[in-house]
Amino acid sequence: MNTDLIFDNTEIAFSLKSDSELERAYFLFKMISIEPLVRIGTAATNFAIKANLPIEGLIRSTVFDHFCGGVNEEDCLPVIEKMYTKGVSSVLDYSVEGKANEKDFDAARDMIIKIIEFAKDNDAMPIAVFKPTGFGRLGLYEKIGKGETLSENEKEEWNNVFNRFDAVCRKAKEHDVAVLIDAEESWMQDACDNLVTDMMQKYNTEKAIVFNTLQMYRHDRIAFLEEEHKKAKAQNYFLGYKLVRGAYMEKENERAEEKGYPTPICESKFATDQNFNNAVKYMMNNLDCMSLFAGTHNEDSSYLLMRLMEELGLENNDSRIWSGQLYGMSDHISFNLANKGYNVAKYIPFGPVKDVMPYLIRRAEENTSVAGQTGRELALLTREKKRRKSL
Repeated sequence: MNTDLIFDNTEIAFSLKSDSELERAYFLFKMISIEPLVRIGTAATNFAIKANLPIEGLIRSTVFDHFCGGVNEEDCLPVIEKMYTKGVSSVLDYSVEGKANEKDFDAARDMIIKIIEFAKDNDAMPIAVFKPTGFGRLGLYEKIGKGETLSENEKEEWNNVFNRFDAVCRKAKEHDVAVLIDAEESWMQDACDNLVTDMMQKYNTEKAIVFNTLQMYRHDRIAFLEEEHKKAKAQNYFLGYKLVRGAYMEKENERAEEKGYPTPICESKFATDQNFNNAVKYMMNNLDCMSLFAGTHNEDSSYLLMRLMEELGLENNDSRIWSGQLYGMSDHISFNLANKGYNVAKYIPFGPVKDVMPYLIRRAEENTSVAGQTGRELALLTREKKRRKSL
């Protein structure tokens, strides 16, 4: 199999984009590439939303429609169906952030269960996802992670968090829909990891249904993976992990400096890349009890995954191996992998425009800070525009 430079094929990458959608993508990435503009735009957007200015239409027709599937799950169906014609599956991501009371946590649980019900008869939606802080307070996870004594109210609160996780994972198993549980800040992650391990022990009895997330910019995650592997082998259950590089680097480093503890983050981008690739290799060598969802926009890591699959003699569509990217980004990876028959899923954020804005702002800020990401998107979009003009 020749995997050389398949990600350079812009005709396949942008086959679903009309000329006007291609122009909009080019315009957006051009804007995102200008860091001061992102800062000003972010401040202006936050102000306009807080002041209730009528800007939803503008946001909807530009950045929202490029990076989000719609305002509700039904709204996302045309996007889901269109992508599936090219073999790309969807992970509906309810991207409403910053809620912090029991009523909102219950509503988030109900939404994820609704998505699983929505997905159960749709082959294009084999996977669901949720954020731990969608189901409980960050401060509570942190307190439990530190081993601090909980008040009676907090014990009840944590019991509710456990029950929300359990309800979603039980529903996922019932309908054979995998569920990815996102990772967040390191100071809340220990409590979350223990909770997800409980869910794996309970529901990953025949195969991986419940997936935890490992942020490989943390230098301790390979050791964590090895320990979890020992536990799973001893207790005879399956592991599911989504591997990502990580999304909270500045916040992690700042907090570590402020509180005077060693940062959990790798010393360099190179070290993070190595860590990610080593985790991929480790999981690929232990597929007898592991399933991998490689969440990456990195071409080298994607080529590595393809090469390892070939060396191990695996089918391109082996059900234990998935690659995932965010909707609106890295179409050159997603659609070219799908075109070769690999399992690929796009994360499709959705939710009311105002509620999804924190997510969209983070996307814009991440794109400006990831060296080469926006430049690569722009180069590919430019190449496809030229290709179409020459036809």
